Amino acid sequence: MNQRVVITGIGIHSCLGNSVDEVTDSLYQGKSGIVLDQDRKTFGFRSGLTGSVTLPNLKGKLGRRDRVGLSEEAIYAYEATLQALEQAKLDTDFLEKNETGILFGNDSSAKAVMQAIDLIREKKDTTLLGSGSIFQSMNCTVSMNLSTIFKLKGINFTISAACASGSHSIGLGFHFIKSGMQDRIICGGAQEVNPYAFGSFDGLGAFSIRENEPQQASRPFDRDRDGLIPSGGAATVILESLESAQKRGAPILGELVGYGFSSNGEHISNPNLDGQVRALNMALKQAQLDAKTIDYINAHATSTQVGDTFEARALDQVFGEHRPLISSTKSMTGHECWMAGASEIVYTLLMMNNDFVAPNINFANPDEDSAKLNIATETTETNLNCFLSNSFGFGGTNSSLIIKKFKN
Repeated sequence: MNQRVVITGIGIHSCLGNSVDEVTDSLYQGKSGIVLDQDRKTFGFRSGLTGSVTLPNLKGKLGRRDRVGLSEEAIYAYEATLQALEQAKLDTDFLEKNETGILFGNDSSAKAVMQAIDLIREKKDTTLLGSGSIFQSMNCTVSMNLSTIFKLKGINFTISAACASGSHSIGLGFHFIKSGMQDRIICGGAQEVNPYAFGSFDGLGAFSIRENEPQQASRPFDRDRDGLIPSGGAATVILESLESAQKRGAPILGELVGYGFSSNGEHISNPNLDGQVRALNMALKQAQLDAKTIDYINAHATSTQVGDTFEARALDQVFGEHRPLISSTKSMTGHECWMAGASEIVYTLLMMNNDFVAPNINFANPDEDSAKLNIATETTETNLNCFLSNSFGFGGTNSSLIIKKFKN
């Protein structure tokens, strides 16, 4: 089978806002969600910069039995998924009676693990952890909790692929639906924002220390960038076969047409030009599109020297002749890590459906590689028919997704 795959719902809970309307406005305004968190400095962090994400209170919204198993990132994911299900016109009764899957990107549940260990050390009694601890601390905390809460009966597992986790979840969902194995899948990515999750990154010196100007600290592609900024939250993207979506009368926000992936097979943390180029070309080949068809690229660019350099070279190699608009929404959000591949699909769908490209803020001084790219330095009102989003992660995992405006 060769089913067409469309997007019928999106949800977002991030440092740019807690709804698609809030986030759309932040993207259009070029508004940063980065702050200086003094608690991180007290905790021992070299950098106190982070995305500011509010933790929802689910009392009165969700019963205690369901709440106790939710980790921080699963709470964010629940909120984002509620939004996406509502937009897609999917209620719990429908989900219980019609097979629907879930594939979520997540690569840590550090806070839940640390809290459990600290309690055992203090009390010397594991029985005090309570029944929810295990479900909060497992890496599949999002998919196991949401599949239970929403009574999902389809494919159900977590994709753990570093900072490409959210993107790969959407790519795998694409193939499950394209092949006819599922009619619809709840895909996405989630990222906890607490210090436990990021201490090792900080210890590597990966974070910006531009603490005197937090909102100017994330500078993808800029010559003066000095590191990434951690952030998080959750993003949900509901994929559905075109046949299923049309049968239900669901809204169609875009059509997923290409998924490219690769592994660098080299250094565990440094990027690789060949691997990124192969992922980009695979996505274009699968979508049966020429490079000139891509109107806009939401780059992975995290604001690190080596990462931005290799991506700029890869983009120039594949798209240099055509010069599509490029920006990195991480300039506003910081690096949302495990959720980034999903949130950046949400961000770019919002741009496509509202006819603008969000700016790559804080881009003032190009280097020799970024100078070759057509980087949007301010909000650009334009009609987007087709976009590509990149996600690259530790271990050399690469993912590129292509989405078009839907046409019958």
